[in-house]
Amino acid sequence: MGLLLLGVLGYSLVLSVHGMYSASDDVVELTPSNFNKEVIQSDSLWLIEFYAPWCGHCQSLTPDWKKAATALKGIVKIGAVDADQHKSLGSQYGVRGFPTIKVFGANKNKPEEYQGGRSSQAIVDGAINALRSLVKDRMSGKSGGSSYNKQSGGGSGSKKDVVELTDDNFDKMVLEGDDVWLVEFFAPWCGHCKNLEPEWAAAATAVKEQTKGRVRLGAVDATVHQGVSSRYGIRGFPTIKIFRKGEEPEDYQGGRSRGDIIERALDLFSDNAPPPELVEILSEDVLKKTCEDSQLCIIGVLPHILDTGASGRNGYLDVMVKMADKYKKKMWGWLWTEAGAQMDLEASLGIGGFGYPAMAAINTRKMKFALLRGSFSEAGIHEFLRELSVGRGSTATLGGGNMPKIHTVEAWDGKDGQLPVEEDYDLSDVDLDDDFDKDEL
Repeated sequence: MGLLLLGVLGYSLVLSVHGMYSASDDVVELTPSNFNKEVIQSDSLWLIEFYAPWCGHCQSLTPDWKKAATALKGIVKIGAVDADQHKSLGSQYGVRGFPTIKVFGANKNKPEEYQGGRSSQAIVDGAINALRSLVKDRMSGKSGGSSYNKQSGGGSGSKKDVVELTDDNFDKMVLEGDDVWLVEFFAPWCGHCKNLEPEWAAAATAVKEQTKGRVRLGAVDATVHQGVSSRYGIRGFPTIKIFRKGEEPEDYQGGRSRGDIIERALDLFSDNAPPPELVEILSEDVLKKTCEDSQLCIIGVLPHILDTGASGRNGYLDVMVKMADKYKKKMWGWLWTEAGAQMDLEASLGIGGFGYPAMAAINTRKMKFALLRGSFSEAGIHEFLRELSVGRGSTATLGGGNMPKIHTVEAWDGKDGQLPVEEDYDLSDVDLDDDFDKDEL
C-alpha cells in the first residue's frame, strides 16, 4: 500500500511539473517547431506565457491562464512556451525570468511586454485592450497581422539587418572590425538557402537589438563572390562560419531556426563582451543612463569610507565587478553608492541607516525591487541573482511607485576617508576677562 501511495504521489509530482497544460486546455502549447506557423504567420492577436515547470509563480498563474484562454476562445489566442525546455524561443524574445507574458500583435517580430495583472479577469481585460488597439491601428491604415510573411515574396522577412558581403568589402567589415560575425555563404538556386533566408533575416534583427550591434549577421552570394568563398573552402550551401577578430574562422554547428541562431549569437556575445561598467551614482542622469535600457539595475550600497577605508571598499567593489562579469549576458546595469549619499534611494528600498553593505535589484519599468537577504559575497550575490533570473525571489513596489530623488554628489577619489580637521585657534593675544574677580572663586 505504501509503495502504491508513493507511486501515486510520484506520478502526481511528475504531472504537476511537466503537465501544466494539456491538449484538453484552450491554451495552445507552442514549441520551436510550430511557433512560426501558429504565431508569426498568423493574423490573430496572441498572448503568450513563457514559463518554467518548476517556477512557483508559473504554477500559481496556470489556472488563471487556462480560465482566460477559455473566455477568450475564438477572440484572442492564448499560448504557452516551456522556455526551460525550449530555451531558444525564450532567448529569441529576451525572456530573462518566469513567467514572462508577451503580446504578439500587429508586428509579430516585436512583441510587447504584458504589463497587466495576473488574475484571469485582468488577463482578459488586457487582451481585449490589446485587441482594441490592434483594430484601431488597422482602421487607421497601419499594417495588421504579421509583417514577417508579407515581405520579400511571402515569408522571407525583411533582410535590412543582414549585411550583404562581397569580395570588395569582406576584409574591411569582417576581418578588420571588432564585431563578431556569423556569415552565411549561399547560392541563389539552393533550396536549403531559401528555407534559411527568413530565419536568418529574423535572427539578424533580433541579434542586432539584443547585442547592440556587437554581433552581426552577414551573407555572401558564393556564386558571384568566388574569391572570398574559395578562400574559406566553401563547397556546399548554405555554409555558415563564425568570425572573431584575430582568430581562425570556425564552422557554425547549431540548428537553422531563428531561435537556434539567436541563442548561438548571444553566447558569442557573452563570450566576447567586456563586463558591464560598475558606475558610482553621482547624479540622476547617471542612474537614468544606466537603468533605462536594462531590464534590471543592480545597486550596491556600500559602507561609509570611514568605516572600511579604501581597501575595504575596493574589496566590495571587486565582488560586484566579478558578479557583473558572471552575469554580463543578462546586460543588466550595475551601480553603487556610499551609505548616506543617496538617502531618498535608501528609504525607497527600505535600506536606510543600517545593514551595510546592502544590494537591491530594481526594475525601473515596473517600479519593482528585490533586496539581497544573504551575504554580500560572491556566493550570496550569485544565489540572489540566480533566483531573480529564474523568476523566484520576493519583490516589492518601489517606495511611492516612482524613482526617488537622486542627489548630485562628488565622486570617490579612491583614497581612505579623513575626519574633518578642526581648526586651531591662537589664543595667545586674547585678553581674558579683565573684570574677572578672583574673590568669586
